[in-house]
Amino acid sequence: MSLALNTVIVGGNLTRDPEVRYTPKGTAVCTLGLAINERFKDGSGTWQEDTTFVDIECWGKTAESAKEYLSKGRQVVIEGKLKLDTWERDGQKHSKTKVVAGTAPNAA
Repeated sequence: MSLALNTVIVGGNLTRDPEVRYTPKGTAVCTLGLAINERFKDGSGTWQEDTTFVDIECWGKTAESAKEYLSKGRQVVIEGKLKLDTWERDGQKHSKTKVVAGTAPNAA
């Protein structure tokens, strides 16, 4: 039996204003940056802060709504799926994990 579950919920503050672009077929694609702050006590009892930065991508009407209603600094909660992008530049392989909110079309 094979189990494939790819759902993630993240919440934090937007690090920049949403940026929208359009595919050649006219589908809106929006990119957002999210900062997730965590406070915790270390072994000595001192409060520490750790920030995780996550790239978010949304498509279609979700992308257009994000551009209209969201802005830098706004607190948001986003549900989506994890996606690994890989590419090669100057002979070196690179990869980055992002969250895709909503549904991305197969043929953008």
